[in-house]
Amino acid sequence: MNAILTVIPLILIRFGLLSLINKEALKRAAYFAPLIGKEKVAYWFYQISNLLIFVYLFFLKIMTETSLFYIGCAIYGLGVLLCIISALNFAKPEKNGINLNGLYQISRNPMYVAYFIYFLGCVLLTKSLLLLVIVLVFQISAHWIILSEERWCKENFGEEYIIYMNKVRRYL
Repeated sequence: MNAILTVIPLILIRFGLLSLINKEALKRAAYFAPLIGKEKVAYWFYQISNLLIFVYLFFLKIMTETSLFYIGCAIYGLGVLLCIISALNFAKPEKNGINLNGLYQISRNPMYVAYFIYFLGCVLLTKSLLLLVIVLVFQISAHWIILSEERWCKENFGEEYIIYMNKVRRYL
């Protein structure tokens, strides 16, 4: 089975589900906070690695006959579930604009965590070390994007966001 099929749920969740629930949420999810310094370089690593993940999956097959298949299915399924829940939570921020509900009570960045788990499942399903490297580049560059988002949130939400940052971890 071609591994590109693994991205269908992600596309449906990221664009379809968010659009159905809240069109403004879809716009917010596509927004990148203003970048400075190394964040600009990280942005390009993020975008290129994101593209490479999708393109490379066209050339990979899901390896059903390996011992990693069931572990990969479980991690992939968890990633899909977390993507759905984090998208639902993201679509319904508090009145002040900060996402504080659902998974946002555990992680300030549950969508990024969900994407990493999701793509890690794809790595295990395909047994591709190159895909693992690309996913790691994606995740490391996402960290720099997250730093820019946090700076933007502090500037826009002020003390409320700083209190939230002190209560909830960046990832897990």
